[in-house]
Amino acid sequence: MSRKKDPKVKPSVTRVIHPSQENPRLKCLGGSQSDTWNNILINQTLRTLWVKHSDDEGRDQQYKATAAALIGISPKDELEGMMAAQLLAAHYAAMECYRRAMLDEQTFEGRRENLNQANKLSRSFAVLLEALNRHRGKGQQKVTVEHVTVNAGGQAIVGSVQTPGGGAPNKPEEQPHALTHAPGVPMRSPHQEREFVPCAGDAQRPLPAARRQVDRTTEG
Repeated sequence: MSRKKDPKVKPSVTRVIHPSQENPRLKCLGGSQSDTWNNILINQTLRTLWVKHSDDEGRDQQYKATAAALIGISPKDELEGMMAAQLLAAHYAAMECYRRAMLDEQTFEGRRENLNQANKLSRSFAVLLEALNRHRGKGQQKVTVEHVTVNAGGQAIVGSVQTPGGGAPNKPEEQPHALTHAPGVPMRSPHQEREFVPCAGDAQRPLPAARRQVDRTTEG
């Protein structure tokens, strides 16, 4: 038997406003342009607090401290807001486990279990912090190559090159070069018709005739 729909009952409609059209006042807490998100996030974080034995004043301090911590972390978007909230939740849970482990009447098994849970929560905190820093680009490393030196045999040295003794070379001839030539190996002249250019270690050869000519007008 089919039920007839009551014409008086209207379907529930949720109106969604694009965050760009909002003017958020709580973005410092949740990182979003939508205060609806920021409100939910701060309330979710506050519910992770252990306030069972806190009086009104102590509970108010805990709430204010949590809001101040979110502001201090300063999430820039929703993802950072979620990670910030989970960081605080992991911190609160870990500290509560540490507190319970140190109770005078705590059993050995209870102390061990609370310390184990605190250790796991601390590790989760470290992973969340690393993820937040990586999301913000703080975990990237920049490598700068200062010199590339190729020695005899094709071996290359990449990095900062220092002279023996640790001091930086002062003279231009002591500076490392980007490419060094193995001694004893001839290098070709840039002009194909010319012969090899002598290198260090080659036998001495007479200079070409053109370079031996002397202008007689300059002689005494």
